[in-house]
Amino acid sequence: MKQLKVISFDGQLVTDSRDVAEMIGKEHKELMRSIRQYSSVLTSANLRSLDFFVPAYYDDAKKEQRPCFLLTKKGCDMVANKMTGDKGILFTAAYVTRFDEMEKENQQPRILTEKEQLRASMKLSLDTSEEVEVLKIEVNDLKEKVENQITIDHGEQRRLQKAVAIKVYELESIAELRPKLFREIYREIKDRFGVASYKDVKRKDLQVAIRYVEAWIPRRAA
Repeated sequence: MKQLKVISFDGQLVTDSRDVAEMIGKEHKELMRSIRQYSSVLTSANLRSLDFFVPAYYDDAKKEQRPCFLLTKKGCDMVANKMTGDKGILFTAAYVTRFDEMEKENQQPRILTEKEQLRASMKLSLDTSEEVEVLKIEVNDLKEKVENQITIDHGEQRRLQKAVAIKVYELESIAELRPKLFREIYREIKDRFGVASYKDVKRKDLQVAIRYVEAWIPRRAA
């Protein structure tokens, strides 16, 4: 018996109705008629006939298009179930064997040709390059967020407080006069950096704030 030709079509394995007709000893037009009847019954029962029979076309000897069907394994099951005798048994054995062989082949990793390997390598390099660029953008976005949105933490607040204290003690030796300077310098820090409290100074501005404090001169002394 001729080996049944099974191919992959739209993600599923199928065989041509012309090959099936030849194997079961039926005129192709007769098999087509039967398949249309099966499809009609399936559709009327709200079942997907495409899971069994896929409409298709082929070019005849005159290069004219003729209709045919692509039968899935389910479709072959349905055709075989309507058959009796040796032909039905042999057809069942043929399509079950061939579909199983193709399923196993599809599960095996295909060895790439040299050209396919080169193409895959180039694609991998391109994909990796694109991923690196995306990662760089994400890192830059994160860095910008850190710099522009995150305020100084507790330790950095202490650094700024220490700078303020050093400056006030440097400018004023009389303890009773220092609170006024503390209030003044903290008020000017808020005005200079547009924040509600020195604790809201942006992390990216910490060094600038410290240098501002180190160079600060009280208004009464300006």
